[in-house]
Amino acid sequence: MAYTLLIGNKNYSSWSLRPWVLMRQAGIPFREEIVSLRPDAAKPARMGRLPAGRVPCLDDGGLVVWDSLAIAEYLAERHLGLWPADPTARAWARSISAEMHAGFGALREGMSMDVRSRRPQRKRSAALLADIARVERIWTETRERFGKGGAMLFGTFTVADAFYAPVAFRFRTYGVAPGGEAAAYLGSLLALPAMQEWDRAAEGDERLADHDLDLLYPDD
Repeated sequence: MAYTLLIGNKNYSSWSLRPWVLMRQAGIPFREEIVSLRPDAAKPARMGRLPAGRVPCLDDGGLVVWDSLAIAEYLAERHLGLWPADPTARAWARSISAEMHAGFGALREGMSMDVRSRRPQRKRSAALLADIARVERIWTETRERFGKGGAMLFGTFTVADAFYAPVAFRFRTYGVAPGGEAAAYLGSLLALPAMQEWDRAAEGDERLADHDLDLLYPDD
């Protein structure tokens, strides 16, 4: 298999992190390619190879899959163990992954991913607090129901952990400190070798002005 994963800036591109950490942590070989979305004269040519004009995209020998959830499902069809084996756990894992993929708008808006920064927040909107609380409930309930066999949401690493990986960086950046089972899981997620590799790489990425992020690095 000759996978190429097209991603954005590692410091900011939260959606790129999902398939990257999934593949790296699961030991799936791939070549990464950083796609600059800076609005310069060459941007139309760069975007021409991305079906939706967004990252991430997975190129499998000329077959291109885009959208992080579609990429995860494509990989799960070809590599065993990316979803939990138990049908009940698998249904739960798909549900919480889809919820993260489609929701949590206040969290995305109020705590954009910036891996290198530390920005403890003194004030948070009611909507942001509700999103944070929902993440903590998901982590706690999932660990209590399915995570007894290890440190991840379902014991061992799955797609669901990859989908909550950007939240771990966001919580660290903005000083969110969950308690109990959620706190232990947050520490375990940040300690994954793939997460630490991404963290180190983000240190060398291009720094962008805050007002440029939505324009320059649209994700999907």
